[in-house]
Amino acid sequence: MLFAIICTDRPGLQELRAVTRAQHLAYLETYRASIQFAGPQLDPQGNACGSLILLDVPDRETAEGFAAADPYMGVNLFESVIVRSLRTVFKDGKLVD
Repeated sequence: MLFAIICTDRPGLQELRAVTRAQHLAYLETYRASIQFAGPQLDPQGNACGSLILLDVPDRETAEGFAAADPYMGVNLFESVIVRSLRTVFKDGKLVD
């Protein structure tokens, strides 16, 4: 099942994001087979201000566990984290619905 994990950073923590980034990326590596997309959201100046991850896992509990164990969560980087299930309608240039 596909889930979007939408995280918004707490304001003013770009340095904390930067110093934790290597741990975050190493964590993402452990889910390489399940991650469909991952990347930072950007503010108008091009600075990271959140994260968006599309994760293909068996259930919501797994997706929520993934989000909770992210090193960025461990340093309290996020102001909010939303986990939403998705239904694919368009993928790889093709309508699949």
